[in-house]
Formats: sequence, structure tokens, C-alpha cells
Amino acid sequence: MTATGTGPAPATGTGPGPAPGTRIRLNAPEPGWSIEADVVVVGSGVAGLTAALRCAAAGRRTVVVTKARLDDGSTRWAQGGIAAALGDGDTPEQHLADTLVAGAGLCDEEAVRTLVTEGPAAVHRLIATGARFDTAPGGEEIALTREGGHHRRRIAHAGGDATGAEISRALVEAVRDAGLRTIENALVLDLLTDADGRTSGVTLHVMGEGQHDGVGAVHAPAVVLATGGMGQVFAATTNPAVSTGDGVALALRAGAEVSDLEFVQFHPTVLYLGPDAEGQQPLISEAVRGEGAHLVDADGTRFMVGQHELAELAPRDIVAKAIMRRAHEQGVEHMYLDGRHFGAAMWESRFPTILAACRAHHIDPVTEPIPVAPAAHYASGGVRTDLRGRTTVPGLYACGEVACTGVHGANRLASNSLLEGLVFAERIAADITENPAPHTPADPAPVAAAPRATLPLLAPETRTAVQRIMAAGAGVLRSAESLARAAAELDRLHREATEAAETNTPGAAHKAPEPGVEAWEATNLLCVARVLVAAARRREETRGCHWREDHPDRDDASWRRHFRITLDAARALTVRTTATAGFPPALAP
Repeated sequence: MTATGTGPAPATGTGPGPAPGTRIRLNAPEPGWSIEADVVVVGSGVAGLTAALRCAAAGRRTVVVTKARLDDGSTRWAQGGIAAALGDGDTPEQHLADTLVAGAGLCDEEAVRTLVTEGPAAVHRLIATGARFDTAPGGEEIALTREGGHHRRRIAHAGGDATGAEISRALVEAVRDAGLRTIENALVLDLLTDADGRTSGVTLHVMGEGQHDGVGAVHAPAVVLATGGMGQVFAATTNPAVSTGDGVALALRAGAEVSDLEFVQFHPTVLYLGPDAEGQQPLISEAVRGEGAHLVDADGTRFMVGQHELAELAPRDIVAKAIMRRAHEQGVEHMYLDGRHFGAAMWESRFPTILAACRAHHIDPVTEPIPVAPAAHYASGGVRTDLRGRTTVPGLYACGEVACTGVHGANRLASNSLLEGLVFAERIAADITENPAPHTPADPAPVAAAPRATLPLLAPETRTAVQRIMAAGAGVLRSAESLARAAAELDRLHREATEAAETNTPGAAHKAPEPGVEAWEATNLLCVARVLVAAARRREETRGCHWREDHPDRDDASWRRHFRITLDAARALTVRTTATAGFPPALAP
């Protein structure tokens, strides 16, 4: 992929979608089986299952496709909770204000207002679905706590620090009780489009289990991407192994716009397991600081005091940067989170999951501070949508972490993610129900237009190389030099894969890998990594969770706007910018 377009420029309107025949797809076998549906939802977290349940309740034939098991997505790992103005004295306006501050000038205010206004009712509907939140002692009111960036207690939690697991349990049970058709252990490959460039389903590969096996297709006029994040693009992350950016990569190949990929939130307090630790790392929830734990250095000094009015509860980008600065000053790799004053009873009742994770690594938070360091946690950017979850490709929707609604801006406010997935999934289901797309099952049209290009497959073992390149060049601290180095190394991997695909002869220096799950995942990771780095190089400022050492200041005059990035049929990136912090319509009127 190469990048085109330079500097800030006014946005132009988007057309009705990608032109027929201009798609790119993965190198994969043709579908050997197919099924018909009205809606296919890809992903089984809070966003995907909420959208599926609402669509099915409206009478739409709905199929849920998920990469692992139904309960094995990112939602179940969410510890802190779900934010909404549920408490006495709190209001959506106050929630709006905190979100806008955390987003560092790049939130789409209309999207945020939608989130905070519709959020409380959406949480109550989630409770009606079966989710059980912790209640205040001796009462039935939902217990609320605080996290970074929130000026009020508005975080509802479950099982102490197992909110995501409880939400996942409730939604999975509801899906099974409703009898929704599900395809587990399936990696979605590419979007299917009809002759007019409209969505007509997906291709997918079922990994050896279930009713189907191998590559097949689900034909449907509406596709909802709810595939989660792309944390696995970095060496150390809080994300599960399935978070390989598949949804963003699929959308790019289909011609959809993506935005704000440079804004990757690094959670400031992840259990530090050593300089060589890779893969999913244990998260130490922000709620631990919300309950009064202190960030300290090796000398026991609380270094956040005086850096922000909220000290340890400052927005995540501020805390992550402060940890990195202090570590660099002292020549160490991590700081500490001190919650010893909680006592054993509070640790065991309020944070049982975190306590068990720490003890599994021979650290006891009851008697010693927890070593912590930032790690890749959440992608504020993704596939660009409007307030109904529509992308720039007709019939393709996105919600949850894979989407960029404009809610998070340059830095997500803690615990807004579950709420965003919930609210916008309901909006997507309403749009699908109110505006059904044309679908004629007998029509042979719902197949992919003949592609003009494929992305060369990356060898599975190259996945680690991508992760290490990104950790070194595009992590918490970035600069023109580090990003240029990362871009060059990623370009080399892409070039080698291209050469291997074009030659693929015995004795060649680089032999093309066989199509398969590991190669597809590595290819998706390389795709999103190159887009992320291209955006990070372009944004010559420090804003939110994008920290440029060579441009340490925020520059509203030049950069208070979003990038709109597409991948054309020649595999070249086109980068445009919006005129303001708001987004233009996803689809032409």
C-alpha cells in the first residue's frame, strides 16, 4: 500500500459506495457452501449480540458469526464497568462534558450527545435482558464508582470487577433462548457486494467445527461489523488473541472509509510482566484507582499529584504519559499501583479477578504495590459511521470498537466503550428494521464482483515481526523518526509478501504462504498497521493518546479534524481530512 494526499484539506462528499469491480479481497478459496439471511452480524460482544437480538426481535432472519465461541470476545474482559448518568445529581450534560474533555477536541458532539442521552435507558434495557449489576449495600440501587476523567460516580459494575463477563453471560443466554442461528469459530474474510456495489453478505472460513467447515458465504443485504479491536497489532496488549483488526481490514478492502486509527489508547495500568512480555497482558482496572489506589514510583512518591486536578483519575492519555515520563526520568520500565490500604476484604470482594491475576504472577496487592506499565488497550478509531451505524458502503454497518462514530475523539473516556456498543447497536437495528434493504434470495446477484486485486498473504510467523515493529515505532511515544522507521519496515514486509505472491516458485527467497487462518490474520494485522502508521505520520501534533515527541503541542488550527482513509483497487491509501471535528454524512442523501 502507498499513501496519497498531503496536508490538511477540506472534506469532499462521499459517493454511494465503492464502484463495482474495484474491491480487493484476501487470497482464499471460493465459497463451498452458503446460507441465506436478512442480517449477518459479525462479532459476539455487547455490540454484536445487542444488534442481533434487536434485529431478530423485529422479525429479521439474523445470523451471528463469531471468530471463537459466543462468549469469547473482548466484552468479557471488560473489568471496570459501563458509564451512564444513572446516579442522583448526575445528568447526561455532565457526562457529555467529561467525554468532550477526554476526547481532546475531536469528539463529534452530536454523536456524544446521542450516547449520553440514550445511554441510561439502554442500560436499563440491558438489565431487562438479564444483566445483573452490583447494588449498593442494603438496597436495590445500582452501585456506582468513578474512573479516570469522570467527575461523578457513574460507572455501573458487576461481580466487582467482572462487568464484561456478566454482560456477555446475559446476552449469550438471551441469544440462545431466542434460538438465533450462530456460526462459531469462523473468521470472516471479505464483504460480498452486488453489481451496484451494495452489500450482499460475507465470505467466511469455519475452523473445523460446527455444521459447516471451510470457506463459505452468508448472503444478506445487511452486514453488521462488530468485530472488536486490533490490539494484537502491538506486542503487548490487553486484548484477546482474536483482536487482529479483521473488521477494519475487511472494510478497507471493501472500499469503506476508516478514521482516527492513530488514536490507540494505551491503558496506563497493565500488570508489568517484564521487558520481553508479549501477547495479552492482565489489566488492572481503572476502578482500582477510582476506589483510591495511588500511583507511585519506586520511592513511594505519588507523581500524579499536581499534574492534573484529578491526579490518578486524570484521563488515560495523561496518566499513561506521566508513567512513561517518570519511568524515563528514573531509567526504569514501570511504576507501581499501591492499594495496600484497601485491606484483604476489599480486594477479595471488590476486585476478585484482579487479585487472582496478580497472585497468579506471584504478586499480592494486599501486601505489596503492583508493578504497572501502559499497554495497547483500545482503538478510538475504526470504520467511519454515521449516527445510525451506517458506513460509506451501502448495507454495511459497524458498531463497537471496530467503528468510529466520533464519540471518542482522540481519547476514549473510561467505560464509555460498552455504552457506545450498546447504544449504537440499538440504532443500527432500528435502521435495518425501518429501512430494509432490497433482497431477492432467488437472484444470483449476491456474489462478489470480480476483484481487480488481492492483498498478498503474509506468512504466519511474520505476525510477531509486525507487533514488534509497531511496539518500537508507534507505541505510547512516537516521533517522525520512529514512525518513518516503522513505515519502512512494514513496507518491506508488504513488498516481500508481494514478491512471493508474484513469483511463488521453488527456491524463491520468499515463498507465498498457503491460505489459512494464521496467514489471513497476519495479513489483516499488516494492513491495519500500515494505515495506523500512515495516519500517525500525517498528524504532526500531540493530541489525546497520540503523542508525538517531535510535535509536543496540540495544534487546533491545523489538526482539529479527522482523517478519512480509503484503500483503492491499486492497493494505494488515499488520505483526506474533514473540514471540522465533526464528520460528514456517511452516505450521500
